[in-house]
Amino acid sequence: MGEPVSAEIQQIANASIKDEYQRANLVNDITKEVESLKPLSSPECCIYKVPDPLRKLNEEAYTPQVISIGPFHHGNQKLQIMEKYKVRYLKEFMERVKINLENLVCTIEDSEESVRQCYAEVIPLSRYDFLKMILMDASFIVELFVRNWRGGSAWTRDDRKVLKPWLAARMVLDFMLLENQLPFFIIEKLFELASASRRDLPSFTELTFRYFEFYNIQNFSPNLEPKIMHFVDLLRKFYLPHPQSLPRRKSQIVEHMYGATQLSEVGLKFEVNRSSKCLLDLHYEKGVLKIPRFTLDNCTELYARNLMAFEQCHYPNDSYVTDYFLMLHFLIQSEKDVGLLGRKGIMVNGLGNNDATFINSLGTSIVYSTMSSNYYDICNKLKEFYEDPSHGWLASLRRDYLRTPWLVASTTAAVTLLILTFVQAVCSILQVK
Repeated sequence: MGEPVSAEIQQIANASIKDEYQRANLVNDITKEVESLKPLSSPECCIYKVPDPLRKLNEEAYTPQVISIGPFHHGNQKLQIMEKYKVRYLKEFMERVKINLENLVCTIEDSEESVRQCYAEVIPLSRYDFLKMILMDASFIVELFVRNWRGGSAWTRDDRKVLKPWLAARMVLDFMLLENQLPFFIIEKLFELASASRRDLPSFTELTFRYFEFYNIQNFSPNLEPKIMHFVDLLRKFYLPHPQSLPRRKSQIVEHMYGATQLSEVGLKFEVNRSSKCLLDLHYEKGVLKIPRFTLDNCTELYARNLMAFEQCHYPNDSYVTDYFLMLHFLIQSEKDVGLLGRKGIMVNGLGNNDATFINSLGTSIVYSTMSSNYYDICNKLKEFYEDPSHGWLASLRRDYLRTPWLVASTTAAVTLLILTFVQAVCSILQVK
C-alpha cells in the first residue's frame, strides 16, 4: 500500500513544481512588458488612424485612391503605379539638386525616431523599410511641389503621360487625408538639404502654400504660426480665423436646432456674409443670419470628414472646424434647406441636386464637450427667434395658407372678399344712421 501513496505524493510534488515554474515565467513576462512600457503618445504625436466609428460612415473618404504617403497605407496593391513613379522622381530629384543618395539617407536616418513619434500607431515596418518609405515619399512631394511652383516646362513628357488631370486632381485630395501624411518637418528638412546651394527656390512652406492655394481663401501668409505639423493641419489653419480672433470655448453644447427652412418660415432672413473671408464667421443680429458663401461638392465631404477626424484626435477641446460643420448639419436638414441656401447665394451647390445626405451624417459619431461661444450664442438666439409666439403665427400662416400659388390666390381672394363685405356693412350702417 505504501508504493501507490509514494507515487501519488511524487505526482503532486511534480505538479507543484510545474505550477511554480509557470508562475515564475508569467511574472517574468509581465515584468518585461511593464519595464518596456513606453508612453501612449509623445508630445510630437499628430498623425492618427481615423477612429472606427467615423471610418464606418464612409470608408472612401479616409482612404487614398491613387497614392500612399506615410506608413498607414504603405504597400497597398491598388496604389503601386505611383510607387514606381516615386522612384523616377527620386532619380530626377537627385539629378536636379546634384546630391549624394547617402547624404539623403543619413538625413532621414538621423530623424527616424522623431518621425516615428509623430504617429499615434506603432509602425510595424523594419528600420530599413521605414527609412526607404520616408525617403521615397518625401522626395516625391518635394519634386512635385517644385514642378508645380515652376509650372510650364518643369513638367516633363513623362509627367504629361502619367499625371493626367484626373489623377493630379485626385492626388491633391489624397494629400488631404489624415491617414496619408508625413510630418512636415522631415519633408522640409530634405528640401533644405537639397536646396542649400540653390537660390532660385522659395522656402518649402511657400511651395506648399502654392500647391494648396485653392484652399487658402483667406490669403494667409506662409509665415503662419504655429508651425505646420502636416498638410491636414495646414488645411485646418486655412479654415480658422487669426489666432487672436478665435472665440473662447464654452463647456456647454447645443444638441438641437431648427433647420434653415423652418427658421425662414417664421421670418428669419438669410444673407451672405461678405465682410469676411473666413468660412467660420457666422453672424446673427436682429433676425438676420449672415453666413459666408461656401461650396457643396464631391470634395466637401472628404476634407470635412478628415478635418473633423483630426480635431477629434488632436484638438478635442479646440474643435472650431467641427463646430462649423455641425452648424451646417443643424441648418441643412432637408433638400428644402439646400435649395433655400442656394437661392440666397450662401451655398454654391456643385452636386447638381439638393441631396443633403452627407451633411446630415456629419454629426454622427462626433463626440464633443465644448463649443465655440459665438456659435453657442447664435444657436440659442435662433431657437428663441423660432419659439417666439409672435413669429409662430407667421409660420402657421405660411404653412396653412401661403404654401402654394393656388393657396396664395385663394387666401388673397378670401381676404379681399372679407374686406369688401366689411366695408359694405360699414357703409350700410352709416347710411341707416
